[in-house]
Amino acid sequence: MQEVYIIKIGGNIIDDEAKLTSFLKDFAYLETTKILVHGGGKLATSMAEELKIPQKLVDGRRITDAETLKVITMVYAGYINKKIVAQLQGHGCNAIGLSGADGNMVQAHKRIHHSIDYGFVGDIDSINNPFIELLLSNQLMPVIAPVSHDQKGQMLNTNADTIAFEIAKSLSPTYTVSLIYCFEKEGVLQKMDDESSVIKHLAKTKYHQLKADNGIFAGMIPKLDNAFSALDNGVSKVVIGNSNSLHNLINGSAGTTITQDDE
Repeated sequence: MQEVYIIKIGGNIIDDEAKLTSFLKDFAYLETTKILVHGGGKLATSMAEELKIPQKLVDGRRITDAETLKVITMVYAGYINKKIVAQLQGHGCNAIGLSGADGNMVQAHKRIHHSIDYGFVGDIDSINNPFIELLLSNQLMPVIAPVSHDQKGQMLNTNADTIAFEIAKSLSPTYTVSLIYCFEKEGVLQKMDDESSVIKHLAKTKYHQLKADNGIFAGMIPKLDNAFSALDNGVSKVVIGNSNSLHNLINGSAGTTITQDDE
């Protein structure tokens, strides 16, 4: 099967001009079929504050009211997405910037929670594989903003890690899929403040043990849960690590490689 890399970058990379420029150069020259999913960074928050739109987070998740959704859509699917596309085009990478509404790509529903109203936050229902495959077959490289839609005309703010995971899972029957989560740390760390404590290989049994012993930083748990779920659903490889070593993440010499079983 044809190989495809789905690479996700977070807000800490987007907020750092030097890191973003370096990453996009490496990404552009990566000679493989690839998809880039990006987060939002701090710009939406600062813009909302300038517009005097109150912002509220619950357990790190943004409560997205109607006015915040406008800002998120403008910033994530507009400025940040097109900035990334323009830089990739500058490196000869024929990127196409998209939100989940484009081509009916990411369909979702408004999150339902027993006690918290998250507003216009979306949980994914399905991915439009034929559309993505059409882009890839025509040598177009998708750059996907973390916005989805409900097929009823409503845009929804949707977690970028989850979008990357769902796309990886959906493409796994027809491609050999590698999912790479790039962020500011060197990988999954045994000690939160020690960059040299990278866990090179993390198997499911060790992960559950570390979780039980509170040995995993809480903010990493959703990312790792997605990683193991991806492997359960046919994704060939999942790696988590620093964006400044993309090629090393791909060849396995950097970051944390997530595995099903102990090696």
